[in-house]
Amino acid sequence: MKRNRIHRNLLLLGALALGAALLAQRWGGWRGGGPWRGGRFAEYNEIRTAREVPSGSTGTPVWTNAPGFEHDVFTFARIRYSGTRFGRGGGWATDLPDSDLNLSFRLQQLTSMKVDPNGRVLNLTDPDLVDYPFIYIVEPGGLTLTPEEVLALRNYLLNGGFLMLDDFWGEAEWANCARVMRDVFPDREWVELPLDHPLYRCVFDIRSKGQVPNIGLGIESQWNGGVTWERPDAQEVHHRAIFDDQGRMMVIATHNTDNGDGWEREGENDYYFHNFCEKIAYPLGINILFYAMTH
Repeated sequence: MKRNRIHRNLLLLGALALGAALLAQRWGGWRGGGPWRGGRFAEYNEIRTAREVPSGSTGTPVWTNAPGFEHDVFTFARIRYSGTRFGRGGGWATDLPDSDLNLSFRLQQLTSMKVDPNGRVLNLTDPDLVDYPFIYIVEPGGLTLTPEEVLALRNYLLNGGFLMLDDFWGEAEWANCARVMRDVFPDREWVELPLDHPLYRCVFDIRSKGQVPNIGLGIESQWNGGVTWERPDAQEVHHRAIFDDQGRMMVIATHNTDNGDGWEREGENDYYFHNFCEKIAYPLGINILFYAMTH
């Protein structure tokens, strides 16, 4: 992992200056349908960056880095996959581009990290995958991988990479995710992270595994008795991890929660922002990135 290695130390410095109260600044824009909502995700099979996709929410923030340092940055890298179970397609593009760019902006805003303002979209078989120490896969409940992708992911993780799996609900989707990762690591088991794990203290002090619903369900939770789960077998949030032989975390799966919607939809509803984006999705996302880049 040659790119971004310098930011392991910058993250550590940035945590000293970070304040949770800074999460109050938002931006405006138009609300539209992202590529996954309009069935147009096939148009984005060749994109290289999140910035190439129009906002599906309230617009995305824009920032620049100092001339000459454009490549000395942390880059949020999303994985594009082609196979899906359960008859779904385009799951890889869920919440794109707003989730990627909003979280990237918050990292730039709240830490000393310099962050790529464009993000990156990659296939697991792309030769430059090794340049990105953190990758994100959304909706792994429907994920399938080819043998070539399985091998590429295994090599990437064993060589120092880190994978976050997010936004999948219920036991059937967990079984599918576990099946795919068993192909990647047949001899490694998932471990439920206890709340005393250092990941929950490294930037924000996280005391519970909060559930982030999609924005519609999140707004309704004000009046429906606090229901934030998408199906009856998805009430309990799990944060499970896979470690290498030296005890380094290689994979984290945030199950029965949708952090990506918490990053994407922060500007659409005040209740949703304060209760799910600000309190859960951003603190956890920043802690995961901090931990991944410093361990």
